[in-house]
Amino acid sequence: MTIKIGVFVDAENVRYNGGFHLRYDILRRFASRGERNLIRLNTYLLFDQERANEDAEYAKKALSYQQIARQFGWKANIKNIRRYTDDEGQVSIKGSTDLDLAVDALQQADHLDEVLLVTGDGDFEPLVTALQNKGCRVELLGFDNVSRQLQRQVDTFYSGFLIPNLIPVTYEPRNNWGKPGSVVRGVCSKWFQDKGFGFLNFLDRIDDNSWITNTRLNESPWTSAFCHINEIAGDINEDDLVHGDTVLEFYVQESPQEENGLVAQNVRLVQA
Repeated sequence: MTIKIGVFVDAENVRYNGGFHLRYDILRRFASRGERNLIRLNTYLLFDQERANEDAEYAKKALSYQQIARQFGWKANIKNIRRYTDDEGQVSIKGSTDLDLAVDALQQADHLDEVLLVTGDGDFEPLVTALQNKGCRVELLGFDNVSRQLQRQVDTFYSGFLIPNLIPVTYEPRNNWGKPGSVVRGVCSKWFQDKGFGFLNFLDRIDDNSWITNTRLNESPWTSAFCHINEIAGDINEDDLVHGDTVLEFYVQESPQEENGLVAQNVRLVQA
């Protein structure tokens, strides 16, 4: 059965909350996994025309980012920032695309089976409820500062940090995610505090089976890497590892002991 899906990206929220340099081609690939048929691909961005008139570099980067999204098949909905001067001469800047996104999602929901919201803004909770009442399944993808209430309201939440190559690793520009020598982001699946080691899991591909977390099963997109306590950065405590939802970034290397096995090195904290 083909699932008709619409994707709505709150680009400003994502940009300021861990999703800087979001890759729209990878997001499209994630949204179309399984039997999903992409009906709407909408992203909502703010543009500061006054600044663009004075700052050529800003204008170039902003317009380039909009064009990249369009090249990957997204409708870029642009809203201009407005400036207001009060009686005391103080200038305030206002701009929000929340209403535009919500109206579009509600109007287009009649033609969709599923909606993927890319945001962390808890103000969208009423929108989620309204979409669900229309019969849409609502999934959420976010990075930092994602509303807990919004996560509880949606049908499924995905951490954007864990999706392969969705955002770049800044210090590894040619990173080959999942291959020995690459940098990945994942979570701790099992940690033995008395022994000082455990296992970190990461997604090695984008498909519709991320719910299958048993790495021994061929259909699971998760891969496991052995990790020793000596590879853990000092700002990570073992309680964070035991909880299993702490996002970690680490190098994967071939295991010197286990054939086809992997080990995690230089493990750093991304999100507790």
